[in-house]
Amino acid sequence: MADLTTEFLGIKSPNPFWLASAPPTDKEYNVRRAFEAGWGGVVWKTLGEEGPPVVNVNGPRYGAIFGADRRLLGLNNIELITDRPLEVNLEEITRVKKDYPGHAIIVSLMVPCVEQAWKDILPRVEATGADGIELNFGCPHGMAERGMGSAVGQVPEYIQMVTEWCKKYYSKPVIVKLTPNISDIRLPARAAKKGGADAVSLINTINSIISVDLDIMAPNPTIGDKGTHGGYCGPAVKPIALNMVAEIARDPETHGLPISAIGGITTWRDAAEFISLGAGNVQVCTAAMTYGFKVVEEMISGLSQWMDEKGHASIADFMGQAVPNVTDWQYLNLNYVAKAVINQDDCIKCGRCFAACEDTSHQAIEMSEDRVFTVKNDECVACNLCVNVCPVENCITLEQVAPGQLDERTGDLVSEDYANWTTHPNNPSATAAE
Repeated sequence: MADLTTEFLGIKSPNPFWLASAPPTDKEYNVRRAFEAGWGGVVWKTLGEEGPPVVNVNGPRYGAIFGADRRLLGLNNIELITDRPLEVNLEEITRVKKDYPGHAIIVSLMVPCVEQAWKDILPRVEATGADGIELNFGCPHGMAERGMGSAVGQVPEYIQMVTEWCKKYYSKPVIVKLTPNISDIRLPARAAKKGGADAVSLINTINSIISVDLDIMAPNPTIGDKGTHGGYCGPAVKPIALNMVAEIARDPETHGLPISAIGGITTWRDAAEFISLGAGNVQVCTAAMTYGFKVVEEMISGLSQWMDEKGHASIADFMGQAVPNVTDWQYLNLNYVAKAVINQDDCIKCGRCFAACEDTSHQAIEMSEDRVFTVKNDECVACNLCVNVCPVENCITLEQVAPGQLDERTGDLVSEDYANWTTHPNNPSATAAE
């Protein structure tokens, strides 16, 4: 059976599934339940300095986007960092770490961009016995307006400066959490590395207004008669997170910088994809808030089974394997040719492929009078639209066409015997040459 044990920055945990800094990790009660359910680690909900109390709204803090089956696709939140006293949090972290020494506990921190503020809080955090800290440079709402969160994460010079302070006053691993609300994710990652960061984590939430209440003309969620922008997360942000993780993993200036991946991770497959792009572990929030802590059981069993099937004995066996295959557009193989193929036995004759291709694409699907749909190979550019709109999985597939398999004059697939297409009589170029 595959070994899911991970060692990230020297921090051991029984599996790569950590809970991200968020409401699920806001208190001792939650974290204990999470560890008992099987989570390998947690990033404690962001702590701030002592002083004026953080006050969250007493009203709706979340807005949502649903799929047709009411599956939660995206979640928007306007919640701030913890509103519980710093000392209470530190005491709870100390107790939990003592009782769960084999699980990872990272403390998320956000204090003003002043060296003394970091110098004051870091020794107190280190005294808890927690395994490391995560610098919250990503939160896009509430705290950003106070000069923290993404207001720091959007300025590489600030990232480097604060990271240097933390490395100066804290002896354990420092993880820098990056904001996606920036044009080039490589720049803050490079700054974190220059500042001495041991790792980066990403992505934090995306600045967003999730919807508008058209009855009162205010953004959702509304507090009274007004709303505000918040942080967007959930399955819908996964593609954005995958790209940003890949950008850092393949950037020569940040190559080798450990990555803790965050963003829409709901299943074991999501986790495996992030790990294949260079992540050393993954952090989860929305899935736990949607399905409860026991969702990790499916993640663990699914990843373990897949690893067994693929012959991976450990997470390290496939970590980063996909990175060499991520490239820029200009390096793609323009000689690669594929065509759509419709499995007539599976086709339910709904016509979605025909409507989509005929109206918005390349007019490469033909419909007969008895609603049999066939591909016109001479028009098909293998754009994949028909595959994506078809409601029957694997009814339409894209099949690579080797040189010599396609008659350039008729567009028909021909025998694989036509291996030497350059001299074959059906090749117009060859006939003209003769």
